[in-house]
Amino acid sequence: MDRFGFRPVTRADLPMLADWLRQPEVARWWRGAEAELAGIAEDLDEPAMRQVIALCDGAPIAYAQYYPAHHWGAPHFAGLPGDALAIDCFSGPRGFGHGGLWLRALSDALLAEAPVLVIDPEPGNLRAIRAYEKAGFRGEELRPSEDGTLARIMTRHR
Repeated sequence: MDRFGFRPVTRADLPMLADWLRQPEVARWWRGAEAELAGIAEDLDEPAMRQVIALCDGAPIAYAQYYPAHHWGAPHFAGLPGDALAIDCFSGPRGFGHGGLWLRALSDALLAEAPVLVIDPEPGNLRAIRAYEKAGFRGEELRPSEDGTLARIMTRHR
């Protein structure tokens, strides 16, 4: 059995995700736990958005959402192939230190669907950047996102 697995997010997961979003290590980068949680809940009904809970040995450790990178017209994804998938994610307390491993497992599976994956951490989020590099993502280009903050564009190719 694989150590890492994934299952769809359900409404029953929202209290757990709220707790994770309030963790200082997460809240620093995902500001406004209540607004983020409302967006996650709203996206449960959005066909373009797929949301999963990452599992380690069957226990929930992280959240990820992935979607067509150009679906919402994010300016920092300009120039990526039309079929690129974008990923947003955060870990729960049990997931800290495992990000590179579970994200590699997820991105390995997603590369069967799309030739390019993109993830866009804030440049100062060095812990996330290290995890993304361990998962096979590369890139140092900084681009302004829709709210004007800089995002580091990191991609992984099939």
